[in-house]
Amino acid sequence: MLDEVETQDIPETEILLMVALEVKNVLGLELSNNSTGPLWTRRKGPHWKAQVASMWSLIQQEEYIFFSLLQDFSKHVLRIIGSCGHFYAVEYLTAGHAWHKTLFPLENIVGPSLAGRRSRVRAIIDIALSFLDMVQHFDNDFSHRLHLCDIKPENFAIRHDLTVVAIDVDMAFFEPKMRDILEQNCTGDEDCNFFDCFSKCNLKIKRCGAQRANNNLQVICDKIFRRWFSPSLRGPLVSFPLQPQLQKAVQECAELGHVDATVHQRTLKSLIELYHLLRVSQQELQRVE
Repeated sequence: MLDEVETQDIPETEILLMVALEVKNVLGLELSNNSTGPLWTRRKGPHWKAQVASMWSLIQQEEYIFFSLLQDFSKHVLRIIGSCGHFYAVEYLTAGHAWHKTLFPLENIVGPSLAGRRSRVRAIIDIALSFLDMVQHFDNDFSHRLHLCDIKPENFAIRHDLTVVAIDVDMAFFEPKMRDILEQNCTGDEDCNFFDCFSKCNLKIKRCGAQRANNNLQVICDKIFRRWFSPSLRGPLVSFPLQPQLQKAVQECAELGHVDATVHQRTLKSLIELYHLLRVSQQELQRVE
């Protein structure tokens, strides 16, 4: 432990190595020394010992590592605005709530002008498009796919420009760690469920598959988009342009099935279809204004 050694004598290269090892242990990612910049930017000086102690206490916190590493690469990750000792501060955003009629308190985000039905519809469409952008980004733009295993409104927030931001990443895992989590002993498929991340049980060897059998888009369609675009027992939340087509597309997206040879093609098709329908709905709303 760092508090048991004379930190003044630790070379900076060793500090970087320790940071990289901690990231590998926590996130399952291999980092080179020049990739640890967001976590370690200090230089030796009169407060070196305190800086090292502060850094070490911060990187014991998994979410701090996650946000620090990804905030420069993704607009869908919560921003850290400062730290002091083992405390760190993040941007203030309004989180979603499952009990809220529109899932996210829209009036708190862009003001009371959203009181009108058309304004609410337009905002929801913008947020839905941002969710799709986040899915695409988390699937493709990092060195490994990022799996979200606890998808609910409370774990996301919306900026004033209606960008979706992941604010609770306790159950977010990159592919290497996801595989380790899923690959467990089993007697049936139900033993291979890890919150919103599912695997399949190989009954011959009684072992869960290491590959996730569903994906982020399916769960978002099921837990977020259904609430917006599918009618409930009380009727639809609001009326959208292309409501029947959106309802059908969301239903198909939520029921893509388990991973097989064609699931990635079906997921991409579903993503493209939803994006198209939402864009057309957006244009239709602009046209009638």
